[in-house]
Amino acid sequence: MIFKTYQIYLSKVFASTLLKTFFIFVSLAFILNIFEEINFFKDLKVSLTLPIFLTFLNIPSIIFDIFPFIFLITAQFAFIKLIDQNEIIVLKNFGLDNLEIIKILSVLSFLIGLIIITVYYNFSSSLKYSYLNLKNSYAKDNKYLAVITENGIWIKDEVEDNINIINANRFNKNILYDVDILQFDKNFNFKKNIISKKIIIENKIWLIKDALISDSKGKLNNIDNYVLLTNLNYNDVNSLFSNLSSLNIFELNDLRKKYESINYSSTEVSSAIQKLISFPFYLTIMTILASTIMLNIKHNKSKIFHLIFGILISVIIYYLSFFFEELGKNEQIPIGISIWIPLIIIMLISTISLIRINEK
Repeated sequence: MIFKTYQIYLSKVFASTLLKTFFIFVSLAFILNIFEEINFFKDLKVSLTLPIFLTFLNIPSIIFDIFPFIFLITAQFAFIKLIDQNEIIVLKNFGLDNLEIIKILSVLSFLIGLIIITVYYNFSSSLKYSYLNLKNSYAKDNKYLAVITENGIWIKDEVEDNINIINANRFNKNILYDVDILQFDKNFNFKKNIISKKIIIENKIWLIKDALISDSKGKLNNIDNYVLLTNLNYNDVNSLFSNLSSLNIFELNDLRKKYESINYSSTEVSSAIQKLISFPFYLTIMTILASTIMLNIKHNKSKIFHLIFGILISVIIYYLSFFFEELGKNEQIPIGISIWIPLIIIMLISTISLIRINEK
């Protein structure tokens, strides 16, 4: 019964500290993001309410990305509270060893992680979608957009006085296959239709192979190599489909299937899905890591040192995860390995530390 009571108490300490840390980071994110939004609209005549509204839409997505760091800081401050009030000693007097204390916090972190990816992430991705749509409507360079449907890739591109509506069945590397292009003038009067089996995407020009071109009068021309001026190079086209933070996990899975159906690389989408699946484990491992660091405190003066040490470790973890993730996105290692290997490495280090401190 006593053990159960302290389970509840430890959970309350962790949850209350998490809530405080969460709101601190929300405040910091708001301050930093509001200036970015104001700067975006500096040349446009809009009221201050628009940048503020956009900031509120964007903050949940920003916070989601830094949740692992928030959990690490939360665990550290929770232990500082327990140590300052000598509650760690009381807990141990009632039979709880270091391993039991960490186990309670780890289970709680995992459960909160599940809530974050099933509830919070759906909420943040929905707001991110609204954020991107609203902000893009004010973007100066919003001359092109793209979607993927069951009928392939659709791209709208405005260049000079022309508007090109491009449909392609497949996209692989820098080549579009089975392409149908409708070209209009700026008043949307039809100019020409271009049909080709293959388009090679180069820097600001697209080389159309064996182009069948029909103009507004119905005249047909067959051209071996036709050059189409465009705003888009390969990187531009690739980036048109990369706002993944605005999609929930079900939409990500649907997008992955669409990418695969048109032979477009689904590596980035698969990486995003794997990151979501691993997220509760990531938060749990960060809690375990912070706990093992803080349980090594021997006197009050070392608290700040251990706090800073934990933050430095989290930075190293971030770059380690980023390094493996990039290897996965570049298809040098499988996506699953690129996401899970850093977590396994951190977990092994934490487990070794756990075994050592549990003997203290």
